[in-house]
Amino acid sequence: MAVVEKKEKNSKEGKTVEVAFRSITKRFSPDILANDRVSFEVEKGTVHALLGENGAGKTTLMNILYGLFPPDEGEIIIRGMPTKISSPREAINLGIGMVHQHFKLISTHTVSENIILGLASTPFFFPAEKAESEIRFLSERYGLKIDPRARIWQLSAGEKQKVEILKALYRRAEILVLDEPTSVLTPQEAEELFATLRLMKEEGKTCIFITHKLNEVKEIADAVTVMRRGKVISTILPSSVSLEELARMTVGKEVISVVPRKTVSGKIILQLQKVSAMGDREIPALSKLSLTVREGEIVGVAGVAGNGQKELAEVIVGLRQATEGHVFLQDKEITNLPPRDIASLGVAYIPEERHMGLVGEMSVAENLLLRGYSRPPFSQGFWVDWEKAEAYSEKLISNYHINPPIADIPVRLLSGGNRQRVIIARELERKPKLVIASNPTAGLDVSGVEAIHELLVKAQEEGAGILLISGDLDELLKLSNRIVIMFKGEIVGEKEKEHWTEEDRREIGLGMGGVRI
Repeated sequence: MAVVEKKEKNSKEGKTVEVAFRSITKRFSPDILANDRVSFEVEKGTVHALLGENGAGKTTLMNILYGLFPPDEGEIIIRGMPTKISSPREAINLGIGMVHQHFKLISTHTVSENIILGLASTPFFFPAEKAESEIRFLSERYGLKIDPRARIWQLSAGEKQKVEILKALYRRAEILVLDEPTSVLTPQEAEELFATLRLMKEEGKTCIFITHKLNEVKEIADAVTVMRRGKVISTILPSSVSLEELARMTVGKEVISVVPRKTVSGKIILQLQKVSAMGDREIPALSKLSLTVREGEIVGVAGVAGNGQKELAEVIVGLRQATEGHVFLQDKEITNLPPRDIASLGVAYIPEERHMGLVGEMSVAENLLLRGYSRPPFSQGFWVDWEKAEAYSEKLISNYHINPPIADIPVRLLSGGNRQRVIIARELERKPKLVIASNPTAGLDVSGVEAIHELLVKAQEEGAGILLISGDLDELLKLSNRIVIMFKGEIVGEKEKEHWTEEDRREIGLGMGGVRI
């Protein structure tokens, strides 16, 4: 049961403070101080952005608010009342909801089962039709269309994110925490979410919005708190600072964006010829799709989540069977080869969901070696040379700035951005011929995004072909030499330019909605 103590007066004249953090401190080990005396206030009926690098302590702080962790020191004030929250159920009872960056869904259950699961008010025999009706109403109202009967394992990352948002809305939270909610949404979907948040503001609800996208802070936030290394740097009005100033506050230094070099058309490294494939729900996901990627070229794939991008990546890397057509790596056909064989030919894969590329209970070093532990110089027969393996992993930890720089801790203890660095370090260090990157910067902070972009551009400059699948249109426009647009498993448009314009953005947006361009 949540413990509510004597009410504290709101500290701001004429304004109601909905949530106040007072000197919150959380330490996970002697080496990991996640929150260091964090203090700030969130006003009622506002969207309050929380900015900071990966590992800055933002998600840990919100997990404390949601009752997943107890603070070591400090207190949380809810509507003027000092409160101790020891479980998510207590948080929900206090009107707090949370949309997590890493999905908290049961893959074998349906959308509606996941949404109503755990509600104290749900009777044992709950009519499925009633739940589905309410979910359909919410999804229509908030522009989060999803099939309530679909099973979670059948959904793309973007669709799973919609389920998480619906789950929180279904519980009618007065305080809604969103941890990177747009990380797998297209610009159009993000605008729909922002419309939802504005409606919630009008109803007097309060949102705490964790994001690494500075333009989102300027667009939707009424206030922003910047965190760095577990501490609050400042709480300010977004209108009072520029994007450059926000970036500098977030990372503590100037951020310099990279732009890919103009490349000379190289030989074709990847070719798909009229490839078709079925989705997880046994309906067509790819329909006679043809595509090429050249050496030293970044080809961006734009599209609303669920239009075949996931299946496209999986067919190329061997995780999904093509039902017709052919896939070639240079002159070698790799259609339906085992994933290990395709990887050994020089194909790197950065999956759209990090947990699909990592083993959480294994150490950082073991995850870095997943591609090469069975081959020299790390393996001699059945034995792994751990001295060489540790030296290799420490080199990658240093070169790819994985934090904390500890090789033997379980990778699950790392922040989302640092887990992504582990995957990218493992995949790109092999100097691949082809990189399949699905939403590689989703959920990363400003410096993390730039670091990944630099690594992709470096791989491009070294001659690798890169297929960049991303829901972030700004990312595609920044990095791509060529952009193809997917809709319902087909390519409905293609654009190639050295310099992209607002008209290009508009046309690509139309293509994402199914208009052939």
